[in-house]
Amino acid sequence: MTGYVTAGRRAGRHNRAMEFIATRLAAIPGVVAVTLGGSRATNTADEDSDWDFGLYYRGQLDPADVLALGWPGRVFAPGEWGAIVNGGAWLTIDGTKVDLIYRDIDEVLRWTDAAEEGRFEIRREVGYVAGIATYILAGELALGRVLTGDLPRPRFPPKLQQTAPVAWSRLAAGAQHFAEVHAGRGDTAACLANLCQAVLAAAQGRLAAAGQWMLNEKRLVERAGLGSVQERLSRPQPDLRELVADVGALLAVSDNVW
Repeated sequence: MTGYVTAGRRAGRHNRAMEFIATRLAAIPGVVAVTLGGSRATNTADEDSDWDFGLYYRGQLDPADVLALGWPGRVFAPGEWGAIVNGGAWLTIDGTKVDLIYRDIDEVLRWTDAAEEGRFEIRREVGYVAGIATYILAGELALGRVLTGDLPRPRFPPKLQQTAPVAWSRLAAGAQHFAEVHAGRGDTAACLANLCQAVLAAAQGRLAAAGQWMLNEKRLVERAGLGSVQERLSRPQPDLRELVADVGALLAVSDNVW
């Protein structure tokens, strides 16, 4: 019984803290909605997990207004993290790590509408080996927990289930091809970089075909049912060409360009 009481008190404390933070964030000029994202929103967090808050704003968001909240940490300007990831802040509030993520609501809705029509782009981004799909902005709406304001909750669009696997498969097949080229030259770094891109792109394609949102590459390979590829990559292998051939056989991706 003690364990249940402790867990209940902890949950109550977390909820009160979350509501307090959300209220402060919602008061920032330009903010139209605040969400809880990441593992906290999907109930997969542990006690040490960060708290991720999405700040959906319209027009302008002044980082000075975030700094004015008085919480210690680093605050960035909108756009400083890239066109899709945008910007945010890394803060510590009462000893807890809190990440803020800015989202321009008009940009989010534009890419959400595009995803409904099966249109998206895959862009280069730090932390995304295979690239970041613009439809993750719709996925955040679908998976996040709205704390203040009003936001749409899109399902994975049927048209995107058709177009996304094709695009990811093309990327995977191309990366696989160049992994073979670099393996033939004995270029370990370039070979393995392309091979990992092929694996992650193939995994993204599998999940898109299944209509599952994937916001990042964490546990992506396992979620896509490619654990055998992960196991093969973890084994020592002095022959790059054999490694590439083995992984390629497991991925079984093809494309008419490659």
